[in-house]
Amino acid sequence: ASLKPRFLCLEPHPYARVGAPYGEGGDPYRLRSGVLERLQRAQDQLSAAQDPVAGSLQLAIFDAWRPLQVQAYMVRHTVRELCQQRGVDPLDPAQGVALEAVERDVGRFWAPPSHDPGMPPPHSTGAAVDLTLADTTGHVLAMGGEIDAIGEESIPDAHASAAEQDPLGDAALWHGRRCLLHDVMRAAGFVRHPNEW
Repeated sequence: ASLKPRFLCLEPHPYARVGAPYGEGGDPYRLRSGVLERLQRAQDQLSAAQDPVAGSLQLAIFDAWRPLQVQAYMVRHTVRELCQQRGVDPLDPAQGVALEAVERDVGRFWAPPSHDPGMPPPHSTGAAVDLTLADTTGHVLAMGGEIDAIGEESIPDAHASAAEQDPLGDAALWHGRRCLLHDVMRAAGFVRHPNEW
């Protein structure tokens, strides 16, 4: 079922924008009906919460259904981007160790595009959703790291110690938002990826 009638979906879709092959009429903002019901429960619970800066909140959907060809494309795309950021030439045999490090880091965040029907990536079955928080006007809130960032800023508790040291600082705000998002999603029956807030 499509998320668009009931949720804020961030558009243009970030993976379609970089050329991911969804195919004609492929809607990346779809989930299984049972997952959609749980997402609605999370949204209902979130609507009772207040952010110290933004006030009332809503879920903002970044990505949901991802066919295998999109999963494969995005893994390759992310490896290329990270190679470029780190100055790694993936075609240079002398940089094989650096390339392996890039692939390992990407693998911490992206499931490989498995064709094994017993082990499909969760997004490819409509069972996973990437999301964040927004205010009621649709403004996406700062969470202390970009969605899909490959690095320590994506780790759920990345800002916990800084938040403890300065309870009024940005890190405390980001950590609180990450905790709130996790709490409402967990209460609705979702399980967070261990490496992503």
